[in-house]
Amino acid sequence: MKKELTDHLGRTVIYDFPPKRIICLCPGITETLFAIGLENEIVGRTRYCIYPEAAKKVPAVAGTKDLQLDKIHAVKPDLIIMEKEENTEEMVETLAAHYPVYVAEVQTIDDAYRMITDMGHLTDRQKEADALTANIKQAFADLPALPAARVAYVIWKKPYMVAGKDTYINTLLQTIGFITPFADGSDRYPALTEEQFKEAKLDIVFLSSEPYPFKEKQQQQFQEMLPDSTIRLIDGEMFWYGARMLQGARYLKTYDFGF
Repeated sequence: MKKELTDHLGRTVIYDFPPKRIICLCPGITETLFAIGLENEIVGRTRYCIYPEAAKKVPAVAGTKDLQLDKIHAVKPDLIIMEKEENTEEMVETLAAHYPVYVAEVQTIDDAYRMITDMGHLTDRQKEADALTANIKQAFADLPALPAARVAYVIWKKPYMVAGKDTYINTLLQTIGFITPFADGSDRYPALTEEQFKEAKLDIVFLSSEPYPFKEKQQQQFQEMLPDSTIRLIDGEMFWYGARMLQGARYLKTYDFGF
């Protein structure tokens, strides 16, 4: 039967329900779809959708910022799921000319819960989605309270960029107790100078493993730049939203913050 839903951008999506041939172009959402029991319905993914292991068996039909239309047409999807930040508006418009496209938007932890719930409604997996959300909420509730340290989460080099306002990463840091001084501006991923890092009087600087793969060399460079701050490498995949939040909570529970 046909079903009509409104996606997170207010777009009306009309599609065959329940969908049987789904393409997902966001790694965190792809992992979530597998987690709620849609392994047989996923027929296309991005080359970055590598979790869970079973996802690698699904044809890669795009990147997060580029499409391979011939491969997309070949798998004949009846629904394509995208995400506002991960994918471009041009990609959405291109695919919507051919297929039903549902666009999610995740900027906060609450948005992540909403996304999981909506994936359940979208695909006829409400019970599974509700159970996943409940498990994630319990995992985060079990995290110990952390000191109100001033932190920066660095995602890029040349220029240095950090997670700022209206990002899932920032709300996660704030939820576990940290103060994020670079979230006060208007930019979601502000570019910073060395002087701005110094002026922020940071207690901890997290250097993420993605999208820029920070290593020990950059850790040492930051330590020389900010001798009074604790510099830590951190697994960026643990800051994905969706099903990965379960693993992320376990990771944060045992992570050495240097306190």
